[in-house]
Amino acid sequence: MILGRILLAFALILLSISCGPQQDRTPAVGQAFVGPVSLNLRQDLSTKAPVSAVVRHGEPLDILEFKRRFIKVRTAGGIVGWTDIPQLLTPDQMADLRHLAEDYAAYPSQGAATTFEALNAHTLPSRNSPNFLQIPEGHKVDVIGHKVTPRVQIATTLTAPPPRPKQARRKSKEKASAKVPPPPMPPAPKPPANWQDLSKTHELLAETKPNPTAPVSAPVVPAPLPKDDWTLIRTKDRRVGWVLSRMMNMAIPDDVAQYAEGHRITSYFPVGDVRDEDLLKHNWLWTTIGKGPRSYEFDSVRFFIWSRRHHRYETAFVQRDLVGHYPVQVNMAGEAPTFSIIVDDDDGKLIKKTYAFNGNRVNRIDTVPYEAPPDPRQSAKPGFPILASQPQPKASSWFGSLKERFFKLFRR
Repeated sequence: MILGRILLAFALILLSISCGPQQDRTPAVGQAFVGPVSLNLRQDLSTKAPVSAVVRHGEPLDILEFKRRFIKVRTAGGIVGWTDIPQLLTPDQMADLRHLAEDYAAYPSQGAATTFEALNAHTLPSRNSPNFLQIPEGHKVDVIGHKVTPRVQIATTLTAPPPRPKQARRKSKEKASAKVPPPPMPPAPKPPANWQDLSKTHELLAETKPNPTAPVSAPVVPAPLPKDDWTLIRTKDRRVGWVLSRMMNMAIPDDVAQYAEGHRITSYFPVGDVRDEDLLKHNWLWTTIGKGPRSYEFDSVRFFIWSRRHHRYETAFVQRDLVGHYPVQVNMAGEAPTFSIIVDDDDGKLIKKTYAFNGNRVNRIDTVPYEAPPDPRQSAKPGFPILASQPQPKASSWFGSLKERFFKLFRR
């Protein structure tokens, strides 16, 4: 009876091994995570090769092999395929992406922005960094940060482990002792002191002599690198990522936005309500910036009030030619609404100016030095640790696998 059960189990194991899918048992050299929203793994290095699997953002992958900028990976289900290295994230990058969302969970919003079309959010302010989230057209997101970066390739974060050093062949002691080393070479004679002049022709000597009458050519100035303007956004489900600023528009009402005079609105805040007969209007604070990428967030701040007399918006306060930085903050808790802006003073140092809104007037009530807190954006650093080779257990043989499954069957 026992012998029959053993034979039956052995036959079932052989049948399952022969009929089941053969998975790649190559030992992994490391682990990575899917960066984009979805990623096609190819059966070969060609971009036209058939798709072996479609994986989603955050799925873990075993790294099997590197070839130039391509990488061979294996999914949790055992499917193997090729992809580009920049499409993957290291474990440190995945942790930093989570920490970035945690750090900015309570960061003050600088206003809501509406997307023009489906918009990809990136892990870093770079075009070729993985886009881990897609925001549908017309959706609103909170603006919480800003950065200008040169439009260059970011460094690859996943690199192949260093090759193992080749072991030198051991030579027998007899052969090593039989060889007699040659005598040392005598030192080479030193060249003459004017060896450079001796090697030149008369024409070259005439050309190298300075000519005081020759015009001095202007130094060649390299062309500046193109730059991209990025905005750090937070979605309703508290996910944080980088998007191109030109792909969004601040969602301030049109009857206020018409006064932007061609400048881009970078933050806005409602500051109190105004009842005008059957209309309910708001007072508004906003900041704007001129055209072109700038390293700061605004160069002008303006406060609008709704006039019951003229039934339109009028300017109660404006300051221009500023070098302003996030965050702009509004406080509605006191007797009178207040707002604060952070700007550079004449010496380039940060100061914080606080204003109060009383009736139809805006008055400055405080000016203090400002020290910026540690920036949570530094957690999403571009230079992550290189993915190191990790020791992996040796793949078991066919007989060893069969033996293990056999014993598991009878342990039940």
